[in-house]
Amino acid sequence: MKRAQERGLPGYPVYTRKQNTDVAYLACARILLDGSRRLYPQFVTHNAHTVASIIHLASARRREFEFQRLHGMGDELYSEVTDPAGRALPCRVYAPVGSHEDLLPYLVRRLLENGSNTSFVNRVVDESLPLAEVVGDPVAEVEAAGPGPHHRIPLPVALFGSERRHSAGLNLADGREQQSLAESCRQALSAPLAAAPIVGGRECNGRTRKLASPADLERIVGEVAEADVTLVGEALALANAAQPEWDRRPAGERVAILRDAADMLERDAARFIAICVAEAGKTVPNSIAEVREAVDFLRYYAARAEHEFGQPLALPGPTGESNRLVLRGRGVFACISPWNFPLAIFTGQVAAALAAGNSVIAKPAAQTPLIAAAMVRLLLEAGVPGDVLHLVPGPGSKIGGALVADPRVAGVVFTGSTEIARLINRTLAAREGPLPVLIAETGGQNAMLVDSSALPEQVVNDAIQSAFNSAGQRCSALRVLYVQQDIAPRVLELLAGAMDQLALGDPALLSTDIGPVIDAASLAILEEHARTIVVGARWQHRATLPAGLRPGHYFAPLAVEIDSIARLEREVFGPVLHVVRFAASDLDAVIDEINGSGYGLTLGVHTRIDSVARRIAVRAKVGNVYVNRNMIGAVVGVQPFGGCGLSGTGPKAGGPHYLPRFATEQTITTNTAAVGGNATLLSLGET
Repeated sequence: MKRAQERGLPGYPVYTRKQNTDVAYLACARILLDGSRRLYPQFVTHNAHTVASIIHLASARRREFEFQRLHGMGDELYSEVTDPAGRALPCRVYAPVGSHEDLLPYLVRRLLENGSNTSFVNRVVDESLPLAEVVGDPVAEVEAAGPGPHHRIPLPVALFGSERRHSAGLNLADGREQQSLAESCRQALSAPLAAAPIVGGRECNGRTRKLASPADLERIVGEVAEADVTLVGEALALANAAQPEWDRRPAGERVAILRDAADMLERDAARFIAICVAEAGKTVPNSIAEVREAVDFLRYYAARAEHEFGQPLALPGPTGESNRLVLRGRGVFACISPWNFPLAIFTGQVAAALAAGNSVIAKPAAQTPLIAAAMVRLLLEAGVPGDVLHLVPGPGSKIGGALVADPRVAGVVFTGSTEIARLINRTLAAREGPLPVLIAETGGQNAMLVDSSALPEQVVNDAIQSAFNSAGQRCSALRVLYVQQDIAPRVLELLAGAMDQLALGDPALLSTDIGPVIDAASLAILEEHARTIVVGARWQHRATLPAGLRPGHYFAPLAVEIDSIARLEREVFGPVLHVVRFAASDLDAVIDEINGSGYGLTLGVHTRIDSVARRIAVRAKVGNVYVNRNMIGAVVGVQPFGGCGLSGTGPKAGGPHYLPRFATEQTITTNTAAVGGNATLLSLGET
């Protein structure tokens, strides 16, 4: 159910009522007993009603079969079934055999199942329950409840209730959905794509540049016409003039436009997925997630704007006085977005600024202007005025520099490297005029702490996802894996084996786990780091690039042991995982070492000891802590994302405190006593 909700599926692939599962068990039992006599049915159950039902079904069909039960459970039930004086039916007793680390998860699952309130094993010892209820007929219960899922369990689309609709995903396990998606993607890419500056609602000319796919450098995906400084000036003039009117529009009108845009994006999801794959080299599952995150940003910020900007906030005060707090847009916002999430982060920045009543000039990454242009066209089609939203693709040093230096820009929202964020901050500080705002989400030296109580298989699965998914090109990606030395050999053995199973190649293929890195410069930096970091390493392992790859920016994932996070001078933005062993007694020193890096974005914790997880979370200076799961894929409104220190200014994107940062506050105080006072005082009763 959790996976279905995460993936935005239309329904659940499992039953949401226990009695439906019980009926399905009986239906399967009947199929087995009706089947070929070459089959010898065996039924595992500790439920008296199920035992009686199977005996009845088998007797009517004169079939041989056997029961099975877990050692130490169901003794009283099966003492009746196997009694030689009675039916003397066969019952096989099975017991799990293995080491502690293998058995414990299994036994915990059995205890959770049999300890639940609806479990027969639990209910049969409750003498307060009527016998008929303990052994109730599940068929009658299903008929009484009616068809469909449990009414108190919302479908994935309704996960967030009345606040907003959850983004819809695609079920890639369904062959029909696969075929439909593939055909739609082919149609979207049947002709070369194009991007151009969009200023005042019209597409402008500029110096053109071809864009090749990072997965296949011989394939030209499209071309971009880039803006110049003069065009940036035109956009600023229009945006500055249009912002007051956009801000004065009722928040409900702005919200309606963003919600329409979300619906349109969901409708055109396949086209945007195709562009993500072709232009950014993202795998199909990652591209689906990217589109869904953009949809969620639009709907979430619309909901927050409706709540925070829709009406003034009434404040307390003395009688005869009215006090209200209102939020208003700051002015023109420059939105400078990265290439690693060219749709989701781009859309989130723009949507937040628009929702708060600002006009926007969006500068996408030089590597990914095609998808940004497609999104701006969609927003304009949804109803955003052309003078309010502008797109200026081009080199960051020229276009971004001109935007940041202009005093008409009231705020900058930026996602990218810490070095560029520092440059933007210095430029803003040196400007004359009103003080601008900077909202920055920058890099991270993200670590995962693993103690000896953790399950190595789960650790490796989550580490692989965190470090290598999206070719390691996520702000939240795992960079340093700290493993307690007691379990390090086993974890490293499993890690190497899991890396060997990764499929590298064409991101358009569903069989591909990891696609290319974004460009030649990124690839060169990664290869240079790989050459130097392995020198003298105690342990290292690298995946192998398959033969026959098209010419692209492919980097084989690398895991290497180092002595400390201090060995890393800067973030390595790609599929490289650094491993550090530590002693249990050094846990606090390890946390201090991670904090000492200055970065504070994400931290993973793997432990089965709750107090350890709480202790680490309290001491760690990071924005997001993930316990016993992977560290990537923050969900809008569920895991607000952002860091501190060298990792950003806050507030967190996709969180409840984000929109106010795009606004100014105004308090309006009215002396109502001047026009008669508070008349309600005259009608107060005594009770």
